[in-house]
Amino acid sequence: MNVKKPRLFNHAPQNSQLVEQEKQRNDLGFGTTLTNAQSRLVNQDGSFNLVRVNGSLWDRLNIYNRLITMRWSQFFAWLLSAYIVTNTLFAGAYMLADARSLTGIDDKLLNGPFWKCFFFSAQTLTTVGYGHISPSSFLTSCIAAFESMIGLLSFALATGLLYGRFSRPVAHIRFSKNAVFAPYLDVNAWMFRIINTRANQLINIEVTTTLSRLEPKPDGILTRKYYPLNLERNKVAFFPANWTLVHPITDKSPLYGCTPEELEQSDAEILISLQALDDTFVQTVHTRFSYRYSEIRWGHKFRPMFDREHQTELDLDKLDETEEVELN
Repeated sequence: MNVKKPRLFNHAPQNSQLVEQEKQRNDLGFGTTLTNAQSRLVNQDGSFNLVRVNGSLWDRLNIYNRLITMRWSQFFAWLLSAYIVTNTLFAGAYMLADARSLTGIDDKLLNGPFWKCFFFSAQTLTTVGYGHISPSSFLTSCIAAFESMIGLLSFALATGLLYGRFSRPVAHIRFSKNAVFAPYLDVNAWMFRIINTRANQLINIEVTTTLSRLEPKPDGILTRKYYPLNLERNKVAFFPANWTLVHPITDKSPLYGCTPEELEQSDAEILISLQALDDTFVQTVHTRFSYRYSEIRWGHKFRPMFDREHQTELDLDKLDETEEVELN
């Protein structure tokens, strides 16, 4: 594979040891051996495109993290499923212990002893205890006592998870679907645009961008290298509107002289890390994103998102809108 080396090497230290130290400093933690050109390093939802195998079952499950970070619909679906499964298991236990040992089980209000045991289990698990059905043997009393303990622990755990989800700040940052190469002052620049989709305030926002690409060693073996892309402005104090981040392509840029074909050959991916302070929770939030070579539009610029006829309005639907322009 013939891959053109970035012009950044023209400005790198000549000492080989210093060169190697600089490369290690720019490594984001992915290493240099991830050379599969068919997959990205960072998914667009911010997760890392990495699957761990041969780990312990408990580490793979990672239950707390999954319950805290999954979508609300999935979270409530799991809660409902756990509630139904638990009551079904205890209803089966009451059936095995002889449902007739439950006082009131012969009532004709509900069809079948299983459903009577199921709803008795629901009353016991939640400690509601309507009193219509009650245990009348030592075995069923033991089962009911154990279920009451399980219910108290389970609802305490569910309450803690709900609090953890509500109190966990999340950066609701939306990135433009594509980055662009557009004219900027007297040069060209690589740009992307972001917006905070919620009305909460983010302050002291800082963004870092890094170019990842494959390059051949002298022996021809491909290795992954990382180069920081210096932004015209990588920090802002406030973030009330959209923000277009600009990397000017000067002769000191790793992208200087690159073409779309060269970025494709080198499997180029630009990794983005954002962190800010959430004013509501007074906690740091962060998010990740990446653009692969195929998600960069050459000779395009972003259209304005503002409507200034009356009150200034920011149209979120215009975040991804671009128009063609001539490059410098």
